[in-house]
Amino acid sequence: MLPPIIKLLRPKQWSKNVFVFLPLFFDKKFTDLGLLGLTVLCFVIFSLAASAVYCLNDILDRKADALHPEKCKRPIASGAVSVGAGWVACATCALLAVGLTLWKIPELTWLLLGYLVLNIAYSLVLKHISLVDMLVVASFYVMRVLAGAITGDIVPSQWIVVMTFLLALFLVLGKRRDDVMLQAETGTTVRRGVANYNLQFVNMTLTLVATVTIVAYMMYTMSDEVTARLNNHYVYCTAVFVLAGLLRYLQISIVENRSGSPTRVLFRDRFIQLCVLGWIIAFLLIIYF
Repeated sequence: MLPPIIKLLRPKQWSKNVFVFLPLFFDKKFTDLGLLGLTVLCFVIFSLAASAVYCLNDILDRKADALHPEKCKRPIASGAVSVGAGWVACATCALLAVGLTLWKIPELTWLLLGYLVLNIAYSLVLKHISLVDMLVVASFYVMRVLAGAITGDIVPSQWIVVMTFLLALFLVLGKRRDDVMLQAETGTTVRRGVANYNLQFVNMTLTLVATVTIVAYMMYTMSDEVTARLNNHYVYCTAVFVLAGLLRYLQISIVENRSGSPTRVLFRDRFIQLCVLGWIIAFLLIIYF
């Protein structure tokens, strides 16, 4: 068991920050140890920033979380960590993130500050506005990709931005579906914005975004620009892993009703883990061999 103050930082959620490595990976610079080291630091910076935001969220939502069947176990909602200690942890993580950025990757400063400000706006207001809440969360993933591009001095392609946004939106919809189910079954108000969703709408939107995502990915793999840049005409073969992963996540969401935490799904579902591993290996062979 992790100590409560560490649980407050939600280290498992740091896995979302692997998106900062994508520009380096696709630009064939993953073997550049200097840039890789900087990108690892970028990962640490965004992990600290994310932890600061999680602390803020848990402080602001502590009363609502105390009524939630799962979130009531969070350190602040359960009383394991005091509100004062939560503020100290929040400020420490935020200052460390900004300090490391100014020291080692100053060109990343404005994006990091924008990420923090948008997260604060999300915690205070935006997460209560239906549709806007999901679009904002998806944009956080795009900001991570842009952070990796800035760190590696890489111009991100339109494809990586579009695909990141669509995939993130798909995952957010799965999480929101879980919120709708919980609210319908228990009467618990998860968040005000959920009142403007229902199961039919979320299921339709989840299917729509999954369809758009796989079509966009197929267009990416068969794009003349991409095949020329990678000097490989077999990029489309990687689509099988993306399609299988999307279908499995739809199954988890709609059939098994357990899509509340995409991170938990990633760490526990062997099928999705194999899809991700297969996709990475396929691209390693295409790009680097």
